[in-house]
Amino acid sequence: QVQLVESGGGLVQPGGSLTLSCVASGITLSRYAVNWYRQGPGEEHEFVASIPYSGGSPGYADSVKGRFTISRTNHGDTVILQMNNLKPEDTDTYYCNTRYVTRPWGQGTRVTVSS
Repeated sequence: QVQLVESGGGLVQPGGSLTLSCVASGITLSRYAVNWYRQGPGEEHEFVASIPYSGGSPGYADSVKGRFTISRTNHGDTVILQMNNLKPEDTDTYYCNTRYVTRPWGQGTRVTVSS
C-alpha cells in the first residue's frame, strides 16, 4: 500500500523560509514525476510545483515562481520543496503526490506564514 509522508511545515514570519520533504513507502519515488500541492479548508488541492521523473525542467504555479524550488535528494527518493520569501497567502496544508496517478493523500504538512 502506498503511503506518502510530508514533513517540514511550521510557523514562519513573512519573508522567511521553510523546507518541506516528501517520502513514500510502497513505491520508489525516484521512478515517478512528483507534484506538490496545497489545500485550504474546504478547497481543492492547488498545484504548486512539479518535478519530472527524469530530465526536463520543474514546473511552478505562477504564484510561487521565483520563490519556491522543487528538487530531489536521497537518490531521488525524497522530494524537497524549498520555500523562500514566504507570504501570508502561502499559508495552507501542503501535500505531495505522484504526477500522473493520484495516490492516497498523506496527512500533509501545515505551513503558517504570520507575523
